[in-house]
Amino acid sequence: QLQPVESGGGLVQPGGSLRLSCTASGFLLDYYAIGWFRQAPGREREGVSCMSSDGETIKYEGSVEGRFTISRDNAKNTVYLQMNSLEPEDTAVYYCAAPRVPYGYYCRLTGTEYNYWGQGTQVTVSA
Repeated sequence: QLQPVESGGGLVQPGGSLRLSCTASGFLLDYYAIGWFRQAPGREREGVSCMSSDGETIKYEGSVEGRFTISRDNAKNTVYLQMNSLEPEDTAVYYCAAPRVPYGYYCRLTGTEYNYWGQGTQVTVSA
């Protein structure tokens, strides 16, 4: 069983930055496509960004394009989501997720494509 774990959330002012991290003990995340999702109160969970296992395919939700960057550090077995120019609308619980099958040379911003989910980390953007 793969259990992703997120960290790095917190409270920031509009225009600020945060870097979220996703790791999983006992599993090599570079074998998996990884997706970042978020859910705000009263809102549907939405895909934010994803990266294929080989890093060749990267996708971003339109509202975060140019502000967020997904990346991998294989030596640290970690996937990052760098979030810049944060807006109040970015406030949500952020989750990282992996599909059941490794070696995914693809990624999609659809939650049903993912089987393993972290507990989430809260990101609050407020003045």
